[in-house]
Amino acid sequence: MPLWDMFLDNSDRGTHKWAHYFPIYEQHFSRFVNRPVTLFEIGCGKGGSLQMWKKYLGPLAVIVGLDIKPTTKTFEEHQIAVRIGNQSDTEFLGAVVQEFGSPDIVIDDGSHIMNDVLASFRMLYPLTDRNGVYVVEDTHTSYLEKYGGGLRREGTFIEFCKPLIDQLNGEHAQDELSPTDFAGSTLSMHFHDSVVVFEKGRHRRKSALKTGNH
Repeated sequence: MPLWDMFLDNSDRGTHKWAHYFPIYEQHFSRFVNRPVTLFEIGCGKGGSLQMWKKYLGPLAVIVGLDIKPTTKTFEEHQIAVRIGNQSDTEFLGAVVQEFGSPDIVIDDGSHIMNDVLASFRMLYPLTDRNGVYVVEDTHTSYLEKYGGGLRREGTFIEFCKPLIDQLNGEHAQDELSPTDFAGSTLSMHFHDSVVVFEKGRHRRKSALKTGNH
């Protein structure tokens, strides 16, 4: 069943998602369906999305919710674990990775406060599986003052991402940029309305080919 249909048919715990996120999820998560996969979701909400990921990814998935609210512990069930802590606490995040292993998928739907989003990304992205996916949701908050955002404001997640585009293309920059761990481990960055997706993977040797008679 498509993920969108699962969302619409939900009669269990509440789930709150923007409709245009679902094609993004399908695009980046479909390869993990019915395979051993560990998903971290930062921000548990009412618990419905944890159940949705469990149902979508299948019986081999391990779903780990991270939240600052102790009451979210009640969302635990078969295949779903919840750990309580602050998403900007690197010791907490490190302990979760040590317990469950490197995540294949990380979804940041937490506080959306810029410092928190950046702290989680800096800690968890390097620890995400080398073929994994890291998703930051609701990045429109990078433009909203109450989350520490603002158009072209220094310190927002969107502004943080812009130099990463240069890093991803750094080998073409006439030796002006040094290779980085981010560039070496990242295949692509996808910018959608309110969502940024990072696809990790192994780089292959690049070559420009010509075919045809002309």
